[in-house]
Order: sequence, then C-alpha cells, then structure tokens
Amino acid sequence: MPKVAFIGAGSMVFAKNLVGDILSFEALKDSTIALMDIDEHRLAQTTEVAEQIVENSQIDATIESTTDRREALDGADYVLNMINVGGTEPFENEIRIPEEYGVKQSIGDTLGPGGIFRGLRTIPTMLDIARDMEELCPNALLMNYTNPMAIVCWAVDEATDIDIVGLCHSVPHTAEAIAEYADIPLEELNYWVAGINHMAWFLECDWDGQDIYPLLEDATDDEETYRKDTVRFELLKHFGAFVTESSHHNSEYLPYFRTDEDLIDELTGTNYAERMSTATYLEGWKKRSEERDDALTGVNPDDVSIERSEEYASRLIHSIETDTPRRLNLNVRNEAGHIQNLENDACIEVPCLVDGTGIRPCSVGELPPQLAALNRTNVNVQRLAVEGALKGDRDVVHQAVKLDPLTAAELDLDEIHEMTEELIAANKAYLPALD
Repeated sequence: MPKVAFIGAGSMVFAKNLVGDILSFEALKDSTIALMDIDEHRLAQTTEVAEQIVENSQIDATIESTTDRREALDGADYVLNMINVGGTEPFENEIRIPEEYGVKQSIGDTLGPGGIFRGLRTIPTMLDIARDMEELCPNALLMNYTNPMAIVCWAVDEATDIDIVGLCHSVPHTAEAIAEYADIPLEELNYWVAGINHMAWFLECDWDGQDIYPLLEDATDDEETYRKDTVRFELLKHFGAFVTESSHHNSEYLPYFRTDEDLIDELTGTNYAERMSTATYLEGWKKRSEERDDALTGVNPDDVSIERSEEYASRLIHSIETDTPRRLNLNVRNEAGHIQNLENDACIEVPCLVDGTGIRPCSVGELPPQLAALNRTNVNVQRLAVEGALKGDRDVVHQAVKLDPLTAAELDLDEIHEMTEELIAANKAYLPALD
C-alpha cells in the first residue's frame, strides 16, 4: 500500500484531518503515513493524534514521524505539502509595509505584495523538496496545499521534473455558498468550473436541469443575501459569472474594491467587513495561529476517530490507487491548452478526470473573454514572480509588484518601487538572493 509523506505536518489540525481522510477509505487503511516537520513540538502533537486514530480504529496503518525531510520522502508514493516558510515575522511585514503605503490587502497570500513575497520566500524550499524527490521518490506525485498556489506550482513545474498538482477547497466551498444563496440542495448541484486558483468561474451551474444563474441574480436583489458576499455579487453583476473564493479574498485580486473608502463602506457586508481592516485580519491570524498551537493539547484520546473532510487529497490518492473514477477541480499546468485563451505555461484550475491512469485535465475551450481578461491580470503577476524567484532577478520582482492590480490602483510607479525595496530589505533573510 502507498507511503504518503506529509511535509509540514506541524500544521496540526489540517494534518490530522488529512490523515483521517486517507484512512477513512478501506483500501487505504494499511497505508504508511510519514509525518515530517521542523517543529518538534508540533510534530509530536500531530504524531500522537495520528497514532491514536490508528489505535482507536484498529487498522493496520503505519505512522512514522521525523524531522528529517529526506527520511520522510524516501520511497514515498505521494507527498502532501503544507509548509509555511518563515512564520509570523515575514507575513506581518508583507501586510504592514504595504499598508503603510496605502495598499490594504485582506489576506496577502495569493497575489499582491503579500502573495508575491510569500511566493519568493516559499519557492526555494519547495525546490529543495522537489529536488529531494527527484532523488528519493522520482515517480511520486507532489500534492501542494501551500499558497500562493499558482506561483508555487508554476515554479516547481518550471524548474524540476516532479509532477505537481495544486489542491484547494475553494470550488466546493463556493458550491456550498451558491446552494445556500439559491436555496437548493448542495448534493443536487451540478457545475463546471475553470479559471485560476482563487479566481475560477462557475461557467455552468444547474440543478435538476435548471440554470442556477437566474436564481443567483434574484439573490443579488435580496439585501440580506447580497450583504453576505458583496464583492462576488458585484462581479456577477458586472462580468456575468460567479467566482470562487470569498468576497474578502477577491477584493484584493482586483483594482475595484479596496481603494475608495466610500465604496468600502457601501460594500461592507457580513463576510467582507470582517476582513476589510488589514490590522483586524492580521491580529486575527496571529490569534488563530496561537490557538492552533494548542489545538490538539488535552485532546481526549478516546474521542479521536476517523472522519472524512471535503479535502481532495484522499480522494485523489484513492482514485489512483483503486482505479476509481472521479472528477476533481485541480491546479495544473495549461500545457495542452486546456483553457485556450490563457497562456500554455500558466497554472490553471480546471476539472480533471482522475483514475488509475492518473490525472487528465479536461479541455474547457475558451473562457468568456472578460473572464479570461480578469484572470490574465493575475497570471501576469504570477509569471513575473516565478521568473524573479527562479532567476534571482530584482528588477523582475519589482515589475511583478508594479503589475499587481490593487497596488497599481493605489500607488504610482516610484512609490511601488520604494515599497518593494522596503519589503526586500525587511524580509531579506527569507528571500532568494536578488541581483
């Protein structure tokens, strides 16, 4: 049975859920789970809970635990990556410094100055992991959960021979939201979604043969429903499609929503408001991080059991190992023109057919031109962030930030240059050498 290596297993609650997901399948219950993290305390907590899951469930799975990445990777069939390089300090710099210049990010992990610099500090470690895999488990599938998803996957795909796929729960979570807004059963919702990570589009969405979009447009007119997801309803109104990820996420990928205080006040809604303040989000993130540190402390071993979450990783492994057909939305290279009007080297998110033969991305054809155009504004930034990281080119990093839609809407070119230099100086210890 397969060996599954978890790199960054100190992400305790997430790792615990993924362990439970894998072992929830009868065909995978004697898998070997190799947990690896550089934080011994967090690793020990995750290991203790994983071992308790195995014991309570009386299954034959093997739990291994190590701080040695190469040991975890040796002979692996699948590698789940969930690392966070640098921790709180660089993340806070990536939020605070742009905020001082007037660039108010909401999350800062996908695009914008935050996403670009998170990518810059993550890519070197990701390449180290992939190069270890080339030596120790060259045929293993690298399954990435770390953001910025597109930038990280693009860099690994560009610079190594390792097969990488990006996993994200934004599509099923958005489906849940659509079902709620349209007041229909989630399990009866059918959809076809494509674009890029965190900005993919529900191109088709129906229930019992009925197009859902008229119901979503009606929901937009309901003030209470509109306030739950103001930015996404605005994008639906102006561009004709419902987008993945929440309003607070999408507000920072575009130039429209975070620069004018009157508009911010007008669009403040249930989910947008709590993330509109960068300081509020940052403090909330730090608090949640502290809570996660102790999340598994004091867990009653008798209460630990196998449960299956909505995450894709276990389903993907199960499909490949047992030749069980599934369709999952995954992040892959657009090398065969799966989306014809996006660049072939871009990292895209499309429906993929998965079974014992592996992963086969579906052909989507062309996105509606306005949706492809919005995607390209993000792909342009991703491309230069990857090039800047792989070449260590300072000028290209500057150009990536200058092309970011939100940053460009707020600052002039000289201000962006100054801000980028400050970010490079503040986070130098975490970045590749930049010439």
